[in-house]
Amino acid sequence: MSKILIVEDDPSIQALLHDFIKEAGYSVVLAADGVEALAKYSQQDFDLVLLDIMLPKIDGYGVCEVIRQKSDVPIIMLTALDSEENQIKGLDLQADDYITKPFSMPVLLRKIMAVLRRSSKQNYTPQTISYNDLTLDLDGYKVYWREESIDLTPREFEILRELITHKGRILTRQNLLQNLWKYEFFGDERIIDTHIKNLRKKLGAADYIETIRGVGYRIDKEN
Repeated sequence: MSKILIVEDDPSIQALLHDFIKEAGYSVVLAADGVEALAKYSQQDFDLVLLDIMLPKIDGYGVCEVIRQKSDVPIIMLTALDSEENQIKGLDLQADDYITKPFSMPVLLRKIMAVLRRSSKQNYTPQTISYNDLTLDLDGYKVYWREESIDLTPREFEILRELITHKGRILTRQNLLQNLWKYEFFGDERIIDTHIKNLRKKLGAADYIETIRGVGYRIDKEN
């Protein structure tokens, strides 16, 4: 669950933002002025800061500047100051978005989602495993041979992943059924042979699967 710091000195707007954003599934922490905002920011980790500009003690520009000295956490500025000069100042301080009051709560929520999505993509590292020039994207269930994408069914992908993960080890049909089906399999275990046959056909030149006659399969050859 993403945690959002809402910095707003107007109690009615603060309550509205709190209830709407919390209802959308986010964790919310409130601050009513710039000093309180910086204190809470230093004590906790946040995924996004929703920052009013006209704040007591330290204004939103000052809060944004201090945060940017330490972090690239996404910041959305909320303000009644709608002049181009004010917007440019906020963006120059590396705010990620700038929303003028009055604003639509559904639109604000979608902007929050968009900024969080961009941020997560920047910090996201796909989980992959490789064998020779074959690469598996474990999160996206995608397979690449050099620069070429290979379309596999989910079951074919799982079998290939299992073989590469246990590179050099012979996996019997029963091993594969137990590891991938996760329950007692009452059908013909030769279904594995059918999946392997289709998998090898799709892999083509990237077929590194070796058949161990009478035992099972492994990936251990360097075509």
